[in-house]
Amino acid sequence: MKFIATCKLGLESLVTRQLRDMEIEVLETVDARVTFSGGAEAMAKALLWLRTAERVLLVVEEFDAETFDELFERTKAVRWKQYLKPETNIHVTGKSAKSTLFSVSDCQSIVKKAIVESLRTAYRTTNIPEGGNEIIVEVGILRNRVSLCLDCCGAGLSRRGYRTYNVAAPLSETLGAAIVLLSRYRAGVPLVDPMCGSGTMPIEAAMIAQNIAPGLNRSFAAESWWFLDKGVWTRERQNAADARTNVKIDVSGFDIDARSIDLCKKHAKKAGVFCDWRVQDIKDFSVAEPSGIIVCNPPYGERMLEKEDVKSLYRTMRRVFSPYPGWSVSMFSGMREFEQVYGKRADKRRKLTNGGMPCTLYQYFGVRDV
Repeated sequence: MKFIATCKLGLESLVTRQLRDMEIEVLETVDARVTFSGGAEAMAKALLWLRTAERVLLVVEEFDAETFDELFERTKAVRWKQYLKPETNIHVTGKSAKSTLFSVSDCQSIVKKAIVESLRTAYRTTNIPEGGNEIIVEVGILRNRVSLCLDCCGAGLSRRGYRTYNVAAPLSETLGAAIVLLSRYRAGVPLVDPMCGSGTMPIEAAMIAQNIAPGLNRSFAAESWWFLDKGVWTRERQNAADARTNVKIDVSGFDIDARSIDLCKKHAKKAGVFCDWRVQDIKDFSVAEPSGIIVCNPPYGERMLEKEDVKSLYRTMRRVFSPYPGWSVSMFSGMREFEQVYGKRADKRRKLTNGGMPCTLYQYFGVRDV
């Protein structure tokens, strides 16, 4: 089978590396998606273990279409019977870019109608009740190339299941994990998030250090698919549970808001990890170890604080981090003039997005990393 792992722009290399680490064959890496192949085991493993992908899709068919008639006929010609029963509740989602078929709602409607017609013919019935399990079919069109896929996830992969409460402008779990991985974090290295909000980055770091599969405590849409062996899920979940280690970690999260720290503790407990949480103003930042990693997603001056206040905050961060040259700093911000305000040119920059907003990960390596 052929699958697509979607991700945020800029994170394709991380998704590719994770798939290869799982010994899954990667076919192609392009903007915001990585295509891979394998059986049901590969799909289950990817769903359980991918930390920075947004979704995993099973590719049913791919073809070119420039008209609605072509879209209908090519969709109808697919052997949907091998995936869908007559009573399946078919939900069609869609997206289109740089294509003549630019009306997503029309494409969704046509694909749904074509699938129903295909099932009526295949099952020799006029009755398609759609009262059974839901299966999400995604029609994606890019430059007139159509991809018909089944959504393996249901809820996106960022929904790990541990974050049930939120603070203002939360960072998604997949993006938080990506920032931690890009910071070069590994088990045994101290990591601090001095403005941790709801605790996403420290919790993701702890899960990485202890090799906890991010999807272990949630379910996936593909688990209800009738055409897949249910035993696959039992085996892969057990393998994931057995892979966890109890290596000692040094991960901390600080925040000036006591309510945020209370939420962090609840989230960490649900995730099954232990971190050092502390109510602390960034002005009072200090660390005892000679080296480690600082990760931070401070306000951008767009929503939470006024721009001048954010600029003052950035200057404070530069001042309190400077006494620790052995520590690397990875700061994620949407402020274009971040380096000018922070007062130091980054050693490395990576363009990413957060909620559709263009952002950059600014990285300053510690003296031991240079």
